[in-house]
Amino acid sequence: MEAYTPLDAQIDGYLQHLRVERSLAKNTLEAYSRDLSDFAGWMIDAKVSDATAIESHHVSAWVRNLAIAGLKPKSQARMLVAARGFFRYLVRTRVLAADPAALVDLPKQERTLPDPVTLDEVLALVRAADNPRDRALVILLYGAGLRVSEVVGLELGSIYLDAGLIRVLGKGNKERVVPVGSEVIDAVRRYIEEDRPKRLGGKTSDHLFPGRGGRGKLTRQAAFALLRRLQVAAGLGRDVSPHKLRHAFATHLVRGGADLRSVQAMLGHADLRTTEVYTHVDSDHVRATYDRTHPRS
Repeated sequence: MEAYTPLDAQIDGYLQHLRVERSLAKNTLEAYSRDLSDFAGWMIDAKVSDATAIESHHVSAWVRNLAIAGLKPKSQARMLVAARGFFRYLVRTRVLAADPAALVDLPKQERTLPDPVTLDEVLALVRAADNPRDRALVILLYGAGLRVSEVVGLELGSIYLDAGLIRVLGKGNKERVVPVGSEVIDAVRRYIEEDRPKRLGGKTSDHLFPGRGGRGKLTRQAAFALLRRLQVAAGLGRDVSPHKLRHAFATHLVRGGADLRSVQAMLGHADLRTTEVYTHVDSDHVRATYDRTHPRS
């Protein structure tokens, strides 16, 4: 049995901090734990068992080893970001005087733009929905730009149809308010009034989308399966995931003239750079925007 080292204890303390004080989602915590376990294992193999002994060259060597092991640059970058967060925590708690990962560059990677779902494809999905529940779910994913976990987690008390607003609980239990248009309002209202009571069969539920028989809430897996079924029914030749509908929401807003800061707030992104990746604006649109808005002499 391997010894429990000071580095293991320091990582456990950081993960506990993320769990209790930052309230990170379970999946996010598990990802941090996996990445930092790999980091700790490599460091201990290199005879470094305490964070106070880690230097910049140790971190650089670890990242190089990730590349040698065949990890893609995106995965390397994710793992280095996890290590950076760990070291910043140790600096804040005065375990370390300086961050040994601060000077280690993120691996260079190709910036790939998402291929956005077209409006025609969204309309095809909506037309393929043969009941108000499925139609409301698709329209919410696209019309409000919500994550699939946010949609299935919506409660009746967070829907303000008269005001055209939805209160969303996002990553890290961060709350945001998203405005929605008449199409979303009409679809959700019809579902609540006509379809939802039948699905509940006399039972009560706080969830906007209750699970089968009114128990719990609709699962993420069920939402994915629903979209796959609609995709086939609509005759679409490619996968249209909830994530791609969220991409399309952001892209179409920007193409329509929305500023990135507003889109960032609606998507619930902490960093504007994440919003930039979510949007796919071609050069013709950029040129047209310039021609339309730039003052001429």
